[in-house]
This record gives sequence, structure tokens and C-alpha cells, in this order.
Amino acid sequence: MLRRVSAVSVIASIAVLAAVGTFGRVWAGGDAAPVDYTKISPVDLVKNTPKGKLVNPYKDTQADIVAQGGKLLASYSCSGCHGGTGGGGMCPPLTNDTWVYGGDDDTLFRLVTLGSDELQKQGYTRIGHENVVGPMPPFGGIIKNADDLWKIFAFVRANYHGDPAYKFGAPPPPPEPANP
Repeated sequence: MLRRVSAVSVIASIAVLAAVGTFGRVWAGGDAAPVDYTKISPVDLVKNTPKGKLVNPYKDTQADIVAQGGKLLASYSCSGCHGGTGGGGMCPPLTNDTWVYGGDDDTLFRLVTLGSDELQKQGYTRIGHENVVGPMPPFGGIIKNADDLWKIFAFVRANYHGDPAYKFGAPPPPPEPANP
């Protein structure tokens, strides 16, 4: 009898660990446990998060985060192509209302992480056009962690100078009028 209880206990313990492991694999969205973005690479976050579920934990109104994002933009050489404040250079500006693939957090995170060529292989298409149309190289292996990338996006949003309706991508279409 003692062996049977031990076997049941072992099986129950394994089941609990498996359940915890399963829940721990959910990186973003809904009821998932919080993610420590300082401990996960942008590449791993993209791999483990369903499309459309990446959301910046920071706001462009957090002055300390925005300041950190500005320093990170320079330290990762983003400013070498996109200009010192993201206003453009030899590559498109990051602060206007033209989002080449879309301006939502999820699309931008995937674009910077994967680069434009891989993003297109995953089914994304250009929806906007700039004068400069060179490819975005993949920076997911260069940027130290997802937290740094989220802070850069907070900086970019804080320096946005386009139509306010397009700050986070194209606004949703107006609702259809109700049929009387």
C-alpha cells in the first residue's frame, strides 16, 4: 500500500509540474503570468508569443522610461540609420504617421526583432510607403533583452509628430451604421 501511495504522489507531482510548465510557456496576453522582459531576448519573446499579443508594458508618458529609451536608441545604433531622435536619416523616420508594416506594438516588435525580410516571409505586407524603402535588418539578436526594445518604442512614441489618430497604427474603421 505504501508503494501505491508513493507512485500516486509521484504521478500527481509530475502532473502539477507539467501544468506549471505549460502555464509558464505563455509569454504575453490575457491571464498569463507577468513576463520579466529583462530576462528574455526579443527573439525568444517573438517565438513564444502568438501574433498580435505583444504589448508594450511602458507608456510614452513615463519620462524616466522615455529617457532610457532615447539612450538605448543611440546605444544600439538605431539613430545611425533613423536619426538621433528617430526623425529619419538614410532610413525612414520613426516619428511620423507612416507605418510601413503597421504601427501597433506587436508588428513593430516583430519588425525590429526579425527584420523586414523575415517579417514578409511570415505573411506581413507593406501597407505604407516612405521615400526610403531599404530593408530593416534583424536586430533581435543584437538588442540585449525585450525590455530594452520596449523602452526604445516608448521613446519613439513620445517623439511622434504625426496625426494623433495614427500614433499606434491605423485607427479602426468607424462602426457600420445600424440598420433601422
